[in-house]
Amino acid sequence: MRIDHVMYAAESDGLQATAERLAQQLGVEALDGGVHPRFGTRNVILPLTEHRFLEVVEALEHPSVDKMPYGQAVKARSANGGGWIGWVVELDDMTRPVEKLGRGTTEGRRHRPDGTEVTWQQIGISDLVLDPQLPYFIKWDDEATHPSSDGPSDSGLKGITLAGAPERVREWIGLSGEPGVDREEWEPSIDFSFVAPHGTPSVLSVTFTTPRGDVTI
Repeated sequence: MRIDHVMYAAESDGLQATAERLAQQLGVEALDGGVHPRFGTRNVILPLTEHRFLEVVEALEHPSVDKMPYGQAVKARSANGGGWIGWVVELDDMTRPVEKLGRGTTEGRRHRPDGTEVTWQQIGISDLVLDPQLPYFIKWDDEATHPSSDGPSDSGLKGITLAGAPERVREWIGLSGEPGVDREEWEPSIDFSFVAPHGTPSVLSVTFTTPRGDVTI
């Protein structure tokens, strides 16, 4: 179990302009990720170190957008000016969230511009829509196509600031909160800050390490 990526909805000037602006801040190249036909969205990938990436995404004029929770979340966030949608946890085994939520995973797929098909299983998007402090879960079908490998990067994920309650996130992920107990299953290298536990849940900011110093977006 590890943090896989963070998601940012395109701002009013569109996907490419938003992605290029973020890429310049992080000192990485913005790479066209392709279209998610099932979700009615498309993305740009900003590779990060340690098998992670930043996904910049926008909703298309497509009927799938209003039918799928992921498309709905992206469309709604962009309509409000864009910004952070959420964060994603990668699992090797989806058994725990499937049993916890009582439903199966959803298949995701997209085609890169070079024709490579990237596929994965995901669960928890609808829960993220209702409670944006929570991550959704993902399992990549082929780690060789993981988006972090799309290009080189010297920038990495350092920390996430959430409006929400740590006990809610721990329970959702399946952590006990006891010092030392969760270390084998979780990554202590990422700094989590929680503010406004009784406010509207959301991802407030994300901090990255870059060759030029830390950058908070």
